[in-house]
Amino acid sequence: MTICLLKSKIHRATVTGASVDYEGSLTIAADLAARVGLRPYERILVGNLANGERFETYVIHGKAGSGVIELNGATAHLGQPGDRLTIMAFAWVDEAEAAGHSPAVIVLDEQNRVARG
Repeated sequence: MTICLLKSKIHRATVTGASVDYEGSLTIAADLAARVGLRPYERILVGNLANGERFETYVIHGKAGSGVIELNGATAHLGQPGDRLTIMAFAWVDEAEAAGHSPAVIVLDEQNRVARG
């Protein structure tokens, strides 16, 4: 049997921009994505703490060190700069892996710097 568990989480990421005219996705600074193991084009679930919206999209890496968290395409309608997001990815693991599984989690400050994790 396999079970779906949280693999990666970026908590309290601040939206830095929104671009309706860009391909649908969420741009995440490459260093932040790498810190929790998020790959380009990986499917993610995003929760917006400001308005309660939850949506699925995929990751695009932005410039490392930039702190960029940008809503692109249709997702740009689901938030605005300054909103705080929880970004999550999940993985299917077998029961043996599940017993010792621990997700990679970081918590960001208002400037999208790692505060914990």
